[in-house]
This record gives sequence, structure tokens and C-alpha cells, in this order.
Amino acid sequence: MSAVRVIDASYVSVPATATPSPEPIKLNAMEAQWLTFFPVVQRVLLFDLDGADHTAPFDTVLECLRSSLAATLSSFAPLAGKLVHLKDTGDVGISCSATDGVRFVVAESDADVRRLSGDEEYDISVLRLLVPEVDMSELPVRVLAVQVTRLDGGMGMALGVTVHHAVADGRSLWAFVEAWATACRSDTPAAATPTFDRSLVKLPRGDELAREVLRKFAPNLPLATLPMPTTGETIRPFTRVRAFTLEKQDIELLKKRIIHLSESNGVYQLSHPLSTFAAIAGLAWTCFVRCKQFSGDDDVLFFFFADARRRLDPPVDEAYTGSCLTGCLAKLPARELQADHALVAAASAVQDEVCKMAKDPVAGLDFVTPLLTVDMDRLMHVSGSPGFRAYEVADFGWGRPRWTENARMNDDGHVVLMRAKDGHGVQVSVSLLLPEQMDEFQAQFLKLLQR
Repeated sequence: MSAVRVIDASYVSVPATATPSPEPIKLNAMEAQWLTFFPVVQRVLLFDLDGADHTAPFDTVLECLRSSLAATLSSFAPLAGKLVHLKDTGDVGISCSATDGVRFVVAESDADVRRLSGDEEYDISVLRLLVPEVDMSELPVRVLAVQVTRLDGGMGMALGVTVHHAVADGRSLWAFVEAWATACRSDTPAAATPTFDRSLVKLPRGDELAREVLRKFAPNLPLATLPMPTTGETIRPFTRVRAFTLEKQDIELLKKRIIHLSESNGVYQLSHPLSTFAAIAGLAWTCFVRCKQFSGDDDVLFFFFADARRRLDPPVDEAYTGSCLTGCLAKLPARELQADHALVAAASAVQDEVCKMAKDPVAGLDFVTPLLTVDMDRLMHVSGSPGFRAYEVADFGWGRPRWTENARMNDDGHVVLMRAKDGHGVQVSVSLLLPEQMDEFQAQFLKLLQR
């Protein structure tokens, strides 16, 4: 495994012209759970710096990233702050002052950018070294850190981002990356000015519900660790990660196949137009169940988050920067995903959960409790979205990323989705525990696409 050597660490401060909130921004109930349950969001972007279309010296890239980050923080000032425990009220909030800043790490490695990226299996352990580590086990804790790593003597570069999930979900993270990249290119921002106003998220019982969540899942603040063990299987570390790219025509063919099964199987019908997410989720869930060889009577589960911004009443501003997610959990007997109608069974179950969430987005607000009681070996879960335009928004001026990945694929049966490099397909990254399971997953994946 290639070594990564840190050669410098500093802080990028909020510009003096910015006006951070004078009072801490209190987390709401949707965000409070993330203090203890998978609080880390880490993304790594890999770039060629010596390609046919562009050549960018690393030192030039470094200075551009540093100065444009400072400029971006004028609109995203809370990301330069810390999560703090407000003892007087029992709340947790984002505090940002003139002395705060984003940790900016510079590193180098002899890793080859070409070997770190691609649709085949790759070394996730190296990718983890390309994102900055932040200890989030005790408050106060910094919200955001970045790491820039020179690869292979300057032939490539890795940009790693670590952010606390209680402050930003995937949508918010990519909005920040887009604003940063726009500033680095010296372009005019196209997106609306972000807002961190938590009062926009109207939840029952407001601040009191947030405190109730904190008392339940983080009773030992400022320590931010889960107070109770899980009653199901513990989460087991994976050994293999592989990425698949579904092109636009693959997705269209998959949807047609699922719709045909819906019209012909007599058991599972689609109640709403089939979304890209539901189609790909159905494919991944089917492959997961088949590679695990469950008994037909075993219940298998599929967990995912849904963006609640447009579903809440009133809807939340599109420019809202925070964590605004609700949990969805689908369940079927394994035999249904071993049968010929598996794709439509899985897709319709996922789609039904999306419809339930749309009707009552607050019902899945407590996503932790259900996950503490399930057999994790029977659970597949998905993060990300086919709508995340990671490659498109992350052009900092020396071309789009060669590859981008979630560096925190943290368990057996994790799937990460994002828009593919071509802007039309979908990148599907999968982590599984055993090599033979990954091989069977791939075989089923390709088989179901070609049938």
C-alpha cells in the first residue's frame, strides 16, 4: 500500500468581510442523530495534472485551492466553525468566530492516480489516506477539513473532503464543492447563496424534539458516542470495493425490463412511474441477495435516505445547507429476490417506501432505532443519489475529476450512487465482505443487465 506523507497543515479562515451568525446555529432533530451515528462524510476526488488537454503544476493548483476556499467561506462561513455543546439548554450548535477556520492539509504520495481510479476493483484503503481524519468523538469538533495530496511526483492530485454529517448531507456537500470549484475557476457563481437557517425546517416540537433526540442518542455530551450496543449483528468491515458504470442505454433497458415484468408477473405492479433510483436500487438489492445465498424464508432489508426538502410542509429552500434526510426501510422475503420477478419485486418495494416518505416525511426522522435492531448481514444500504453531479460540478479549472469516490464505504453491503463521468449514466460503487460474494454480485449484475 502506498504511503501518504503529510508535509504541511494550516487553517484557512473566513474572510474578514463575512458575517458569521453571532449565536450558535442549533441543530434540528434531523441532524442531531448524526452526532453519534456515522458522523463522518468523506469524499475523495482524483485529478490528472499532466494530461493531453491540460497541464497544471501542483504548487499552482495548491495556491488556487487555498485562496478560492477562503473566498468560498464568505458564503459558507459556518463550515469553518465547530460543533459545540450548549450546556445551558442541552442543544448542540454550529459556532463560528473570527478565530475559526478549515483545516487545510497538504500531503504527498507515490500512488499512481490511474491505479486508484476506474470501474474495476480498487484499493479503498489508500483512498482513505487521501482524506483528512477528524476525531468526532467529543465536542467541540471542527465541521470541515480538506486535504490536497500530490500523487506520483505531480502527475496527479487528490482532493479529500471530510465534513460532519450533522452539518451537511450529500446535496449540501456537493453544493459547497461546486461553489469552491466555481471560485477556483474565477467564474460567476450560478447557484443561489446558501442558507444555514435551521428555522426553515419545520418539525414537530422544534427545539424540544432535537433535545429529545440528543438525550436518547448522545446522553453523555460532550462525548458523542452511541450509548447502547446494537441488538442485531455488528457492522462488519468490508474487504472489497468495486464500481460499475451504468450508461444511459443500460438504465433505459433496465427500466423497460422492470416495466415489462410489472405488466406480466401478476404479483408486483408499479404504482407510480419508475424512477432511475428505484430501478438501480432494485438491481443492486437483487444482486446482493443472490450473492449472499440466503434462505428463501429470510427477510432481507434495503435501507436508504431520502431528501426531505421538497416534501416537508412548508418545503425547505433549495439553497438550504444542512442535513435534511429521512430514512426509508424496505423489506421482502429473500425468495422474492431469487425469483424471475426479482427486479420488479425489489423496485416496487423501494418505490413504495419513497411514496410513503412523500406522504409523511417526518415518519422516518428516527432512522437510528430501526437499524439498531436488524440483522446487519441481511441489510443492504444506499447512500448518494443518481442526481449528484459530482464530476460536473468539481471542475476546478484543470478538468473534471478522473474519479471520485466515497472514502467512507464503511460496511458489508454498502452501495454509493452518483452521476457518472459522462453526465448521463450512473456510477454504482459496492462494498462487500467476501471476495466470492463480490464475484457473484458482479456476475448477477451483468447477467440481469444482459438478459
